[in-house]
Amino acid sequence: MTETTNLATTMDIDEAAIDEGLYSRQLYVLGHEAMKKMAASNVLIVGLNGLGAEIAKNVCLAGVKSVTLYDPEPVTLQDLSSQYFLRETDVGSPRAAATLPRLSQLNAYVPVRDLGGQSGQEISVDMIRPFQVVVLCGASYEKQLEINDWTHANGVYFISADTRGLFGSVFNDFGPKFTCVDPTGEQALSGMIVSVDKDKEGLVTCLDETRHGLEDGDFVTFTEVQGMEELNGCKPRKVSVKGPYTFTIGDTSAFGDYIRGGIFQQVKMPKIIEFKSLRESLQSPELFITDFAKFDRPASLHTGFQAFSLFQKQHQRLPRPRNAEDASAFVSLARKIDADAEEKILTELAYQATGDLPPISAVIGGFVAQEVLKACSSKFHPMVQHLFFDSLESLPSTLPTEDDCQPIGSRYDGQIAVFGKQFQDKLACHRQFLVGAGAIGCEMLKNWSMMGLATAPDAKIHVTDLDTIEKSNLNRQFLFRPKDLGKFKSEVAAAAVADMNPALKGHILCKQEPVGQSTESVFNDEFFAGLDGVTNALDNVAARQYMDQRCVLYVKPLLESGTMGTKGNVQVVIPHLTESYSSSQDPPEKQTLSCTVKNFPNAITHTIEWSRQEFDALFVKPIESVNQYLSEPNYLENSLKYSGQQRELVEQIVSYLVTNRPLTFEECIVWARLQFEDRFNNNIRQLLYSLPKDHLTSTGQPFWSGPKRAPDPLTFDSSDPTHLAFIIAAANLHAYNYGLRGETDPNVFRKVADSVIVPEFAPRSGVKIQINENDPVDQSTPGSNDSDDFVKKLPPPSSLAGFRLTPVEFEKDDDTNHHIDFITAASNLRATNYKIPVADRHTTKQIAGKIIPAIATTTALVVGLVCLELYKIIDGKRKLEEYKNGFINLALPFFGFSEPIATKKNKFGDNEWTLWDRIEFKNDPTLKEFVEFFRTHHKLDVTMVSQGVSMLWSSFTDRKKSAERLPMKFSKLVEHVSKRPIPPHTKHLLVEVMLMDEEGEDVEVPFILIHI
Repeated sequence: MTETTNLATTMDIDEAAIDEGLYSRQLYVLGHEAMKKMAASNVLIVGLNGLGAEIAKNVCLAGVKSVTLYDPEPVTLQDLSSQYFLRETDVGSPRAAATLPRLSQLNAYVPVRDLGGQSGQEISVDMIRPFQVVVLCGASYEKQLEINDWTHANGVYFISADTRGLFGSVFNDFGPKFTCVDPTGEQALSGMIVSVDKDKEGLVTCLDETRHGLEDGDFVTFTEVQGMEELNGCKPRKVSVKGPYTFTIGDTSAFGDYIRGGIFQQVKMPKIIEFKSLRESLQSPELFITDFAKFDRPASLHTGFQAFSLFQKQHQRLPRPRNAEDASAFVSLARKIDADAEEKILTELAYQATGDLPPISAVIGGFVAQEVLKACSSKFHPMVQHLFFDSLESLPSTLPTEDDCQPIGSRYDGQIAVFGKQFQDKLACHRQFLVGAGAIGCEMLKNWSMMGLATAPDAKIHVTDLDTIEKSNLNRQFLFRPKDLGKFKSEVAAAAVADMNPALKGHILCKQEPVGQSTESVFNDEFFAGLDGVTNALDNVAARQYMDQRCVLYVKPLLESGTMGTKGNVQVVIPHLTESYSSSQDPPEKQTLSCTVKNFPNAITHTIEWSRQEFDALFVKPIESVNQYLSEPNYLENSLKYSGQQRELVEQIVSYLVTNRPLTFEECIVWARLQFEDRFNNNIRQLLYSLPKDHLTSTGQPFWSGPKRAPDPLTFDSSDPTHLAFIIAAANLHAYNYGLRGETDPNVFRKVADSVIVPEFAPRSGVKIQINENDPVDQSTPGSNDSDDFVKKLPPPSSLAGFRLTPVEFEKDDDTNHHIDFITAASNLRATNYKIPVADRHTTKQIAGKIIPAIATTTALVVGLVCLELYKIIDGKRKLEEYKNGFINLALPFFGFSEPIATKKNKFGDNEWTLWDRIEFKNDPTLKEFVEFFRTHHKLDVTMVSQGVSMLWSSFTDRKKSAERLPMKFSKLVEHVSKRPIPPHTKHLLVEVMLMDEEGEDVEVPFILIHI
């Protein structure tokens, strides 16, 4: 057995890699406990074809204890169809041995081993004994049965998988009693309750502002219930949902009378899943459906995949591509297993038996890798028990002939076996623009390189990404290695895939510009004219919408996708056929009320949001105000004209520039100690002075009830880790503002903080508390609002020439900069004020940093689905039902596919149009010609014309201006009104008009393009 040498031989994988940030995004998907279980699991992968390589890659990135490979068969040129760890120089070498060096580079904490073996030697039971998970790729059913009989009896998790052209299969056996500790992976629900009935069926009613979100069969427990105290900390009680705000929890008749308050907390209950062995399940398989439009197909495929073993035993080979004789013999063998199997599906399966497609390997490989992780970690619900997947709709509209599908001695022979040589030539000529080279972008380029996209002499792939490579990228953006840190993603990714397929060298053009209005001179008319389509690999909605608008403008197909943890989606946008990405949008994210964050938090998310705001209020905004005062003439005068908080602004500048300007780090500690007192003691005392705990509302009800939790002030204690953590982080950040050297020795902080003399606090009368969102915010401060006294304390900017403070630029991924430390400590201190359960640093970092959880398995699968749609675009399919939008959730698991939504049809007069249509004017018409066109051709009156933010003309424009503007060419008119020259790269103008028909009704028309 050979083994790579890496850090894993000397370091503890889970803690070391987690501490270095390698798994930072994956941790939000799996959690520490699951990661630690995975780090104790040894995984064996048998069969290093494209599918095996994809599984190995994803499992290795995820961080299991070790990955062991077994495949002594020699590499062939056709293996390069989808096996991206292999190179032409590896032909003739054992597959596993050739794969090992490149696979081992992915994760320094995961040893990769090769079991060795001789060509022709199959895996045996003796070889698999040391492993916790065994994965067989492309094995015969006889071998699967032999290995699974042993694994089922000996508590070893077993997965077998295979791909044949556009078909894939997976079988899971995790033993007779597999415990799944978290079937969904979703955040446990919680909510406030307003009543619990004392009854045989104990009806619980929740606050009517938030739906409880529970389902029948869920379990809950309770805290903070007054009166019916038996519920507090009770054993989990099973829920029966009665409505969006009510559910029952069983018999509560023997409990005390409910008075008020209470929080329900969902409890994740383990689920025991019984798996049959492969031998048991062959006759009555439990089928997992991936596409309900193909509900009857898996049963036939279950038969067909078994028939491959029979065919190979008889003929010592697989059925030949598109060979009718072999297909007929294959169907006959399959019908002996199941006479009802569908002949058409079996025939196509036989035709594609030697097919090897990168997107199918990505789909099945991503799915299987997640199943491996489920077996190792017990996190998420495993697939039960047979999966059969196909994408027959990706076949060309004109099916290839047998001659066209014959191998030609090319690395693309696995793809040619399915699509034919003519289609391979179309792939080579296709030109794509990839927007983004992160996780999705890396996977996309890898698939395209294997497919041979844009390898023809004049074809190009354009890729742009302004980001550079960071440590956290390495866990899921697999084209990057530690040596690439700091380099541009687009350049490293392009070089990596050109190494996989040398035919791509010189065919990938890299840019670092973001897409947007500011770069339209780069991504201009000529640029889009040279494209056949666009693929988004973006992480924000604004950029997606912008690229969608450009694709509509230039009439280009768009492939859109995204992931969030185990969830992923794919959307296809086809000109004149489907709606665009922007045609439908998710509802806006619900915002927390500002009064809740400021005064009445009841959840940890509220305190984290508050602490993030405090971060800016202490270390960013006042620093920027000081710098503006020092650098901008008349800054103070101009600010005071528009600011309703004159004294506050001036006092802030005086504080940071004069009265509290530290000269030593010790003074920063004193400042931090006073900030603690102000935020977690004085402000709470002031709130309770204005709204005492026994305060009643105007209706006589207790004010501090329901979502309003009465707080308590905190008394500083330097021995409390959270109290001290706040002082350490705040003092270091304050020191950073002033360019002072920081400190981390806790003893230094304790000594100074305990010696600080804290001024006595006296609450003020008449302070108005913002109780509801629409209430005015109290802006009063002690004393007069006259800022003159404070202005006198300010030194003139000229006396501080060259002096500037340094604002903190929030960075969530640097664990040494105290940013997340401050937010975690501040949030948890405020949570303690309000008796809210605190959050760990990991959770706080995700919420404060708005981190999208990510894992390589989901990315691989989603990109595979995207590339299956790309085949269809290249073929030029024109039927809506041939395309598929998709949504997946690997945690459940769940696949959902649907037809894209057809583009909406509109009418004006006798003209039917969609968002893909436009009215075009050539040769830069005059405004008069423009107006007369609509009157003459469509009997419509133009009432207003605008371009961008400039109103060019309207029906109420005075006669003098109209007379001046009507004869003008559009380009001159735009320059005249905007008072800016049209940029040289602009070849057309998008014009908005208001039109009216003969009845005086407003009329909507397609967008208008004027070529200049």
